[in-house]
Amino acid sequence: MDKKEFQIAVGKRIKQLRENKKISQVELAALCNFEKSNMSRLEAGNTNPTAYTLYIIAQKLEVEVYEILNFNSNSLT
Repeated sequence: MDKKEFQIAVGKRIKQLRENKKISQVELAALCNFEKSNMSRLEAGNTNPTAYTLYIIAQKLEVEVYEILNFNSNSLT
């Protein structure tokens, strides 16, 4: 898996977790104090989030950080 594939997989996993919690992208961005456009880029795999960014997202989604990175066993289509 190269860097771009990894970023896309992380973004899809964040989207999946967010949708499971029935939270809109705008709502999650606001909870994390991010611009909506930044959340959109992150979910699209167009940015490489820092560990702290993943920590903040995990806190707001009420999951552990490792759950965001646990995409190998999940369907991301």
